[in-house]
Amino acid sequence: MFNPNNIEDLQFSTERQILDRKSARIRAIDLAIPIVAMANADGGFLAIGIEDDGTITGIDAQEKNVQDLLRVPYDYCIPSVQIDLTTIDVVDCKGNPNHVLRMQIFQSSRVVANQADEVYLRVGDKSKKLNFEQRLQLVYAKGIKYFEDQPVPNATLKDLDLYYVSEHCNKIGYNKGNAEFYLRHNNDFVTMHRNEELISGAAVLLFGRNPQRFFPRARIRFIRYEGTTANVGNDMNVVKDVKFTGRLLEQVKDVTAFVKTQIREYTKLGVGAVFQTIPEFPEFCWTELIINAVAHRDYSIGGTDIQIKMFDDHLTVESPGILPGLVRVNNIREFHFSRNPKIVEFLNEYDLVKEFGEGVDRIYRDMSKAGLPEPEYKQSEFMLYATLKNKNWGKRDARWNTDHLLSEKGDEKEMKKGDEIASRVEKTLEIITNNPQITINELALALQSTKKQAETAINRLKETDRIHREGSARNGKWIVEGDPA
Repeated sequence: MFNPNNIEDLQFSTERQILDRKSARIRAIDLAIPIVAMANADGGFLAIGIEDDGTITGIDAQEKNVQDLLRVPYDYCIPSVQIDLTTIDVVDCKGNPNHVLRMQIFQSSRVVANQADEVYLRVGDKSKKLNFEQRLQLVYAKGIKYFEDQPVPNATLKDLDLYYVSEHCNKIGYNKGNAEFYLRHNNDFVTMHRNEELISGAAVLLFGRNPQRFFPRARIRFIRYEGTTANVGNDMNVVKDVKFTGRLLEQVKDVTAFVKTQIREYTKLGVGAVFQTIPEFPEFCWTELIINAVAHRDYSIGGTDIQIKMFDDHLTVESPGILPGLVRVNNIREFHFSRNPKIVEFLNEYDLVKEFGEGVDRIYRDMSKAGLPEPEYKQSEFMLYATLKNKNWGKRDARWNTDHLLSEKGDEKEMKKGDEIASRVEKTLEIITNNPQITINELALALQSTKKQAETAINRLKETDRIHREGSARNGKWIVEGDPA
């Protein structure tokens, strides 16, 4: 996880949507470009005094130029850009004490230009100059208020789980105050208006005790069909229908763990005449589609939920809302715009938005590398459809019983095994919640399973950050995430 407070992360992390390194020798007029680009996108961090290759040259020898650089957000950007400055003590490449200037650029609610009236947008690790049409689209997009910032009627501080907020503060290293202080002083999660406490939609979705009380359809639904189309009536072919609720982070962890049990595999004769087992879709591709749906869906649309539909030859993720900002179906690999920047930032802090601003492009690359068709994006009046196609796409008989795939009997066996594992994982969580000191042998007995199966269930819960161990194997106990110890 990228930590902007860690000098090594600033020094060695790959430059990306939210990070750029600049020499302290850079001209003020040139520094304005990445500042404008980040302010027009999702914000970000500039590490001044670190070269592109990570070499620390520092700022101390460039005192006069640094003073000019500090004026850039105000004198070279129209309108001015909100920033936060932090000076970090370092040892430079010559072994001398020095300093690096970390400049945090906040997202602007207005379109920002430089002194030459040029508008830039951060796209991956580049600052892209916008043409007239793109600039006009950005103006329209910036004119829209973020729904995640709107106060939730009848919500109070009591509707937020302060223990969960405290856990989040520990995760990100926030130590300026307690959970309530964090909510009141960050991202406008909790604000006051005419002596009335206002709780934002983002706060409820991320930290709520029961988010679905206020957003009933802020959930994920997984549907698996037998065949290649969704049939209704007497021909209905739904074989699995599961709903996932709770806070957004919990939904993402739970649904990705579950879908992993549903992804089918096929065997292929590889190098050295060795059979390889290959999943029907690269894991990054389907997880990124799910995370993108949670991060970017339009939560103001209350009539439907995110739906993951799995067929014999493809998987489609349906997300409420049209593409935001400048993003269109024909430029989705290049442009990034957050409808819910606070939710995106939160997921990024948990390393779920792994390729910030570049995930869609990687989906295309990974699908191509796996020898699969390109992902397909379609947009209706209020829904975005993202589809991945497996090796059965376009075949007359798309059932998983062709020569190069697992046999139909074997596939059914694998699916049944996946269902049994998912059920055992949930039962394990329930048992541990009631008896945190339980041993593996006792757990296996309670599950009526083998010791290895009990260990597998424990590992699944640990991998999805739903539990962790405190203390030794003999005298320690299990801690269920989100519950007071």
